[in-house]
Order: sequence, then C-alpha cells, then structure tokens
Amino acid sequence: MLISYLGLFGLASFAAQQRIKEIGVRKVLGASVGSIVLLLSKDFLKLVLIAIVIASSLAWFAMNRWLQDFQYKIDIPWWVFVVAGLLPVLIAFVTIPFQKVKTGLMNSVKFLRAE
Repeated sequence: MLISYLGLFGLASFAAQQRIKEIGVRKVLGASVGSIVLLLSKDFLKLVLIAIVIASSLAWFAMNRWLQDFQYKIDIPWWVFVVAGLLPVLIAFVTIPFQKVKTGLMNSVKFLRAE
C-alpha cells in the first residue's frame, strides 16, 4: 500500500508539473486554489474509484471461491468492501491535494513569463 501511495504522489506531482502553465493561466484569470485543486484531483479520484471497483469485484469472486471449500460456509458482507474502499479514497484525498495546493500557491507569473 505504501508503494502504491508513493506512486500516486509521484504521479500527482508529475501531472502538476506537466500542467503548470495551465495552472498559471487559470490563476491569472482569477481561479482560486480550491478550484484548481478540485479540477486536477478529479482525474486521480476517478482512477482510484475504478481501481476500487475492479479490486473489490475480484476480491469478492476469489474469496467466495476460496470460502466455498470449507465445511462451514459464510457469506462476505457488502460493508467489508465499502470500508476497505474508503481507506484508499481517504488517503488519496490527503495525498493528491497536498501536491496540488503546493502547485496552486506557486507564483504563476514566473511560469508564464517564458511564453
């Protein structure tokens, strides 16, 4: 999990560096830091939610198959997957905006002067 969140942090910082001029133009036109963070974070949160859906369905299928081999069978409740999915979303909410706020607070004139 730690390696995946470090990768998510690296991807967020790379995406912020790639879109630094867009961020500068948006700031010059009056966008707030919160709107910039929300704009840039939506893509990453979509990726995290897609990963949760895929991982939850595969985990449910694998656990059902594995648990059917035991003499005492149990069903996996749905809330287990919800709780397991909330943790990565919360960590993504902490990881991604940290980098985006740092980028949003930079001086935009410095990056736009090169154009």
